[in-house]
Amino acid sequence: MIKLTGILLVALGFALRLNTLLSVLAAGVVTGLIAGFSFEAIMRMLGEFFIDNRFMTLPVILMMPVIGLLEKHGLQERAAVLIKQAGAATAGRVLLLYQAIREGTSMLGLNVGGHASMVRPLIAPMAEGAAQAQHGELSAAATAAIRAQAAAAENTGNFFADDILVAVGPVLLMKGFFDSVGVEVKLMHLAWWGLPTALWVLGVGWWRYRALDRKLAAGGAPARKGPP
Repeated sequence: MIKLTGILLVALGFALRLNTLLSVLAAGVVTGLIAGFSFEAIMRMLGEFFIDNRFMTLPVILMMPVIGLLEKHGLQERAAVLIKQAGAATAGRVLLLYQAIREGTSMLGLNVGGHASMVRPLIAPMAEGAAQAQHGELSAAATAAIRAQAAAAENTGNFFADDILVAVGPVLLMKGFFDSVGVEVKLMHLAWWGLPTALWVLGVGWWRYRALDRKLAAGGAPARKGPP
């Protein structure tokens, strides 16, 4: 059980709002030391894992400067202005559309989303712009609520729909796990059981985004300027 100390360190780091990367890295080092590895061996394994998975990590590393450069030149502002021109757009509708698109692309194994590449520079500003067009200036609490819902749309749209197509990695991973413990499961059965979950999550998202729109329309979250 002492080898599970790393999980406790990760939870503690999240609770104290410490740097996520440093918390996870520290937990991994501590777990390795408890397991009997030397510090040098742990650092060597980290380097080997990075090199072995460089084709997965390098696109993320190279993408960050591009996103930062686009944001510096007004990507978020242009996204907000664009969505304000759509009179029927609301924060909830923007987020529901993104979650539906995210689920569809995740089902096909296409990675077209992400917090750094889509949510922060595009989806959250578009949802905020739609809310401002409908309700005027937003309070800090309303802005935080919209951004939290945008992050939730990314997470739920990705993780609850990426096990439907049999050619996607998570399905093969689950199949391999069941085979290793002697449980016979067909790939198509895994996919068909994943489809109701994805549809249910989309329905829950629709309800949550409608609740967000109602809250904004009621004036509970926005901070309006001028006399009531």
